[in-house]
Amino acid sequence: MDDKVILVDEANQVVGVAEKMRAHRDGSLHRAFSIFVFNSTRELLIQKRSAAKYHSANLWSNTCCGHPRPNESIDKAAHRRLNEELGFDCPLKLAFTFTYKASLGSNLFEHEYDHVFIGLSDQQPSPNPSEVDEWMWVNPQALTTDVKEHSDNFTCWLKLCLERALDAYGNLAGGS
Repeated sequence: MDDKVILVDEANQVVGVAEKMRAHRDGSLHRAFSIFVFNSTRELLIQKRSAAKYHSANLWSNTCCGHPRPNESIDKAAHRRLNEELGFDCPLKLAFTFTYKASLGSNLFEHEYDHVFIGLSDQQPSPNPSEVDEWMWVNPQALTTDVKEHSDNFTCWLKLCLERALDAYGNLAGGS
């Protein structure tokens, strides 16, 4: 497995490559993606990150997220990780990008140029237990309320982009 990330500037231009843990320790801006998969009843698939994860373990998050490898397109990386984490793939559409920096504790930082993808699928996940402890389909409005009321149960990037991802899904699905 390749554990390197693509370093970028604020315009998403490649400036180098770094070992993933070093990038998270240094807070280096790197390319990433977040996937939000909805089903035909407009529920969102979320996952609880494995207790074995080196950061944000045991927190609920969007369907899938990750980093492209050097010389791997963001699209191919998103499909690769969806299959690696949840055991299925589906069509994905890039909805928006955003940049954020957040402390993860233990002297680790997320500093990502994040590409947010929306997918539609009724497939049931077959998660990789080293990646995912639990999963469920949820009502997006109920999730929004839960994130506001129980913020500590969710990953920092989910909290930052959930509402915008739901808006993007609503636009793709023809309104909510």
